[in-house]
Amino acid sequence: MRLKLKRFLTLLLIAGAIAAVALPLWRFAVGPTWAAKPLDQSSTSADDLQAFAAIEPIDTHVHAFKNDPEFFKLLARLRLHVLDICVADTHSIFRDMTTELADAKSFVQGSQNHARLCVTFNPFEYRRKDFARNTVQQLHQEFADGAIAVKIWKNIGMELKAPDGRYVMPDDAAFQLIYREIAAENKTLVAHVAEPSSCWQPPNPDSPDYDYYKENPEWYMYLHPDHPRKDVILAARDHLLAENPKLRVVGAHLGSMETDVDEIAKRFDRYPNFAVDTAARMEYLMIQPREKVRNFLIKYQDRVLYGTDLEFLSAQPTPDALKDWQETYARDWKFLATDQMLPYRGRQIEGLNLPEPVLQRIFHDNAVRWIPGIVSSPK
Repeated sequence: MRLKLKRFLTLLLIAGAIAAVALPLWRFAVGPTWAAKPLDQSSTSADDLQAFAAIEPIDTHVHAFKNDPEFFKLLARLRLHVLDICVADTHSIFRDMTTELADAKSFVQGSQNHARLCVTFNPFEYRRKDFARNTVQQLHQEFADGAIAVKIWKNIGMELKAPDGRYVMPDDAAFQLIYREIAAENKTLVAHVAEPSSCWQPPNPDSPDYDYYKENPEWYMYLHPDHPRKDVILAARDHLLAENPKLRVVGAHLGSMETDVDEIAKRFDRYPNFAVDTAARMEYLMIQPREKVRNFLIKYQDRVLYGTDLEFLSAQPTPDALKDWQETYARDWKFLATDQMLPYRGRQIEGLNLPEPVLQRIFHDNAVRWIPGIVSSPK
């Protein structure tokens, strides 16, 4: 009996020694528990995308200028509708305006009814004779051809200057006739006004926008202290809202009030004609206090539209775009719809796990309400 017990203890010691060696090796091979999740990410992302597609999502802020059957298959598979937005700028982000508009129209036409068009106008012509009247005629024709919204961009307020040196703001009288026409035609103004607060602050590698301003110093206002401050530009935007109460305005990028949802709430309470999209600012919702953001989205569930700012450009390989779009949609769904943990810059962010009716509004219904025509009828 003693011999059997001795053998058993010997075997137990040997097993313990093997485990002591093997367990660290196993941990070294697979990494910590949270790091092991990406191994499963493809199946998890597939589940997230399936749930995302089930709500018939609408992305109200994309820039797509390339026709590709494989890409259109993605839109169909995800049951996804998008608002394809044109931008007027002097930096040729998406090539010249004429080419950009033609490419956007081609994308919309090829999308098999999954895309709608948001046009723009050239604000740098604002001092030309009959600028407003000609722009109104141009927009009237674009609306007749199917456009459902108009975009103004950050160059109004941050770049466009009058002959006396002042910066032209979005509430300038030169644009009022245009705004009235958009309202009269029951269309929507998408307003990218100002930039994230980090644009006016010293470089911060932890900022979600650090790489953008590093690569685009012309828009980094910290390097241009002679340009208007953010509060001045947003005050002009707010005046635009007050002066045009019948004009539906969707403030792109959380209305450039990305660091504090309380600031967005103040505008919602003050301006019933104002909503925001989440385009390129989901990270800012992730890094604010979870319960504060969750309560904000529940309280103002009729005023927030889902958007991404995703791009599909002519020179971009289609497989890269497909990967980027799907990963973005899977991440955003996981953050808004589940309580799962998401890695973000070395941190773990808990998903908001919003109620289904709130998700329905953010991902679908609000777009239908605030941008009429984006789909043929509500879900």
